[in-house]
Order: sequence, then structure tokens, then C-alpha cells
Amino acid sequence: MTSTFKIGCNGRGAQQSSLQNPVALEEAFIDEQFRLVKEAGVFDYFDRLPSAGNLDEYRKAIDKYDLPVLTASWFYRLGEEDDLIPKNLRIAREIGASLHNIMIYTRHADGHVLRNEEIVDCYLRTYDEGLKIGVEPTFELHVNMWSEDFRRVTPVASEVQRRGVPFNLTLDYSHVNFKIGNPEELDISCVREDVETGRLILDPFEQGNLCDEWLAMGIVRWMQVRSAAPDGPRNIWSRFDPGNVIAAVPSDATDTNRAGDPGRGILYPFTKPLPGEWHSAWHAYKLEPTKEVVRKVLRHHKNDPAKRLKFITTEMINLPDYAHNAKFSLIGQNAAIAQFVRDTWAEIDSSVA
Repeated sequence: MTSTFKIGCNGRGAQQSSLQNPVALEEAFIDEQFRLVKEAGVFDYFDRLPSAGNLDEYRKAIDKYDLPVLTASWFYRLGEEDDLIPKNLRIAREIGASLHNIMIYTRHADGHVLRNEEIVDCYLRTYDEGLKIGVEPTFELHVNMWSEDFRRVTPVASEVQRRGVPFNLTLDYSHVNFKIGNPEELDISCVREDVETGRLILDPFEQGNLCDEWLAMGIVRWMQVRSAAPDGPRNIWSRFDPGNVIAAVPSDATDTNRAGDPGRGILYPFTKPLPGEWHSAWHAYKLEPTKEVVRKVLRHHKNDPAKRLKFITTEMINLPDYAHNAKFSLIGQNAAIAQFVRDTWAEIDSSVA
């Protein structure tokens, strides 16, 4: 059924959390993460970038559970540890991943906001380096990163394509969906005026929206699926601590103003939480923007001769802006999304065009 794309689970979502054991920043042992993903019965692979020090643990888990690592992600600040991207490309290759998802901070190490040309140059360098060893880079749509101003994605991708190089986008539309109807978040993205005047369409149900624009460009190589509600509730069960190394929270200039604030609302449970499992009211209809993006991407994939979509991962993760301290099963939420993707694809793939 998924011969042209594979479905994986982000390792940060591999927790058997519950009322008694809330979602923790501290992660389970690698073997346990692989076991949970394998036993969920809906995943083709495990998504995570090992460190140089735990490659052997990953290899043992891959063999033990017959569950490969096919994708890997990390975040980078240009001008800081400039050899880190090539190092991680090599680690991705060693563990068996063919795509490395790259998040680039908005600001350079010297403090200036990266120009589009700098993003393009970084992509082209990384593409050349990855091509030599069989690992494609893919740049992610993500908060705290250059792409949080969504208007930058199209011109960057277009310039890369103009150079004769494919641009690979990791489409995580949760980073758009949660901002819909939220003036504060739209201001952070610098798009509030464009959205309010209709120059920029975020809602995946409206004509001319960003999801359709990027699909039409043929740049979506990887889709990450995290359910997020428009103007969704903040994670009041987790307070932002920029000094918390365990959280590995991406940082940028704005984070100094966030200390002690509740997590951003970039996650909304995909299945209805039981009483006490989540901090806010839950309504099934708020999942529709997430589901519509999945439908759009899969419909596009069916009709795409190039079959550019290679991987889909579920991204219900444990960090403060997401599910930290929630009391539902995190692996259960990821499995439910994976099953929805499979069911949706089965319906679309069997339909008459």
C-alpha cells in the first residue's frame, strides 16, 4: 500500500505515557523506543539522528526489531560549528537514512537575520555534500527557524530550482495551522498584515493557500504530521526554560523573553483525551485542518508522476511547545495518526482519478 512512501515515527514520540506517568523530557532507552514503535504495528521505520556515541545502540535496536532508521533531523545555526552539517550527513548515512531534515535558525551566530541568499547557498552546499554520500538534505518548515516567516519558502525554493537543483521541503504544516487566528503568533511570523489583508492564505481549506502553493511547486519531499488546532491552547502544563539542556529546545533571540511562559500550542491531541489526560477542552472538528493537509498531500502524491513524496513521519513529541507533561499515551497518539494516514491513502489510492 505504501510502496512509494514510508511511514515513520519520530523517536521523541516513543513514550508509553499515562495518567500515572506523564510525558517526560527524559526519554526512554533507545531499545525501549524502538520496541514501542515496532509494537505499534503501523510504522515502517524509526526517525531519529543518532549521536556518534550511540550508533552501536541504534544498530542493535535496528537488528533486534527489524526496524530501520530511514530519516534523521537536526537544527543548526549558521556561523557556529560549520562542520556539523557534514558530520551529521555522514552519521545519517552510517545509520541508513537517505534524507536528513535540516532546521536553520533565523539568525546567524553573529546575530544578523539570515538573508534568503544565505539559505540558498547553505542548501546548495549541503545538497552537493549529501549527493556524494547518498543523503539528500530537506529543509523544514518550522518555528524558530528562517521558515517561520512562511513567505520566505517560495522564493528560496524557486532560486534553488532556478540553479537546476531540486529543492526538498519538509512540510510540517502544524507550524502554520496553530497560528491561524492567533494575532500574537502571526506577529512572530511577521505575516499578520498579509494574512489579515488576504495576501497570504494559511487555511488549507481556502483557495490559494500555502500548502497548495508548495505542492504545486513539487518541493514536498517529506511530510511530518502533528495535529495542531488553529489558535490552539498553549501547553500550560509546561513552562519554558531556555537553560534546560535535556529539552534540547531550539533557541533564538526571542527565547530570552519566554522564560517561565507556558509552551506554545503546537500540538492538539489527535484522539480524544480521557478526563485528566490533557489540560484543555477538546473538540474533534479542530483536527480538520491537520487532516485536510494529509488529504491534500496524498491526493497530490497519487497524481504526481515524479512521486516526490518519499517519507511521512508522525510528530507528536515530548517537548514543552508540544506534549510535555500531557497524560495520554504519546506513542498511542502517534500510532493513531499513522493509522489515519494509512486509511486515507488506501481510500485515495483506490479511488478513480
